[in-house]
Amino acid sequence: MILGIVVGIIIGALPGLTAVMAISLLIPFTFGMNPATGILLLMIIYKSAIYGGSISAILLHTPGTPASAATALDGYQMTLQGKASVALRMCTIASAIGSLLSGVALLTLAPPLSVFALRFGPPEYFLLAIFGLTVIASVSSGSIIKGLIAGAFGLLIGTVGVDINIGFPRFTFGLFQLEGGISLVPAMIGMFSIPQVLNLAKETLKTRNSPAPESIRKVKLEKLFPSFTELKNEFKETWATMLRSSILGIIVGILPGAGADIASWVGYNEAKRFSKHPEKFGKGSLEGIAAPEAANNAVTGSSLIPLWTLGIPGSAAAAVILGGLMIHGLVPGRELFTVHAHITYTAIWGFIVASILMGIIGFVVIKYAALVVNISNEVMMPIITALCVIGSFAITGSIFDVWVMIAFGIIGYFLRQNDFHAAPVVLGMILGPMAETRFTQSMVLADGNMLGYIAGRPISVIIFILIVIALLTPFFGNKKGRRKTAAEIVDE
Repeated sequence: MILGIVVGIIIGALPGLTAVMAISLLIPFTFGMNPATGILLLMIIYKSAIYGGSISAILLHTPGTPASAATALDGYQMTLQGKASVALRMCTIASAIGSLLSGVALLTLAPPLSVFALRFGPPEYFLLAIFGLTVIASVSSGSIIKGLIAGAFGLLIGTVGVDINIGFPRFTFGLFQLEGGISLVPAMIGMFSIPQVLNLAKETLKTRNSPAPESIRKVKLEKLFPSFTELKNEFKETWATMLRSSILGIIVGILPGAGADIASWVGYNEAKRFSKHPEKFGKGSLEGIAAPEAANNAVTGSSLIPLWTLGIPGSAAAAVILGGLMIHGLVPGRELFTVHAHITYTAIWGFIVASILMGIIGFVVIKYAALVVNISNEVMMPIITALCVIGSFAITGSIFDVWVMIAFGIIGYFLRQNDFHAAPVVLGMILGPMAETRFTQSMVLADGNMLGYIAGRPISVIIFILIVIALLTPFFGNKKGRRKTAAEIVDE
């Protein structure tokens, strides 16, 4: 837990290195671990990276992760006012509280939902796979069309291998290494990590001759540990905001596809709306730091609730953790809380304890983790690339997996250059085989009347309606946004 917290904070503090990429890089290192330890490590890396991303957001106005963008608004203003230590302290406290409450939500809400999951048969799981794909695809990209295209591409990749119905190889091009399908972990590492390396290389070439920024070297972090009076006053000012934002983050995390970046903005906006001093927001408000930090860390545990009970990831990071579960032979559903309860509850309780540890360790390492933002791109690029190669090779000891990682890295780069998100592709690869298996089973059970069979199952009808809503919501949102913009232009 301590190692995961420290590594997560450091990775999160590096601008551009997201929590999703951190998890995908470290999945191979969990192979030799006990499943409970491996899954717990991935969960801790997730939340610690979300917290660590706020370090560079506060000190450099450069969010380490997208979820820290809202924190940069008030955090950097406090740094300019010479209050960087106060901002980092509040960030640490709010992150620990949000993470702790999300762990409690995971412990209390997931088991009852897993009982409900027992009512699910092949048709429900097939529709759930489609629902998970459509929701994640529509939220993870600026365009629903691009999101669905990326998801469809992931589904296509998921068909590579031996057909489960007739046992015939599909799209293997004569390569026996592909008969078992595309290896998920090398593909994930390539999709999330290699594009970041190439982007860092591009930025380095652009800024090679420009002067270095006046970054953290002028920031003094002298007093991270407050007096009792200071802590009491700060907590009195922000406790309601942290509690409200944590609840909002938990709710957003349960909704498939939302994620920590959306939760942080929701928490920030609501804090400003309820604040007695909304005029201070954007100028160095403690509430403006506490709200997004409590909200984005509250997502880390609650996003695993739909993942562990129904197999639907609540965020892009949860989608990668789903891959980690499957690699350890764990399938989402009721069995996680019965047959594999010793693994599941160990991970949940470990997550809760790690939330407290994160607050304690944060005060110790934050001064040194903040210095990581000064590491040059020339140093980071080879380190990330080496980790990609080692992680891909370690899965089966095959150099073929390294080539898979490189190929998907190139694909991921061109997808990113054209505003396609990698998360829907990964979701398609994970949920595609599940959807195909359940669809085949449903066809056998339906005896030729698939639509009638689904229509006669209430849960299936509800999920189908949710799929339609998930597909239509972005279109209505875009129309509303266009009307609002037009109205503003008229007013002007």
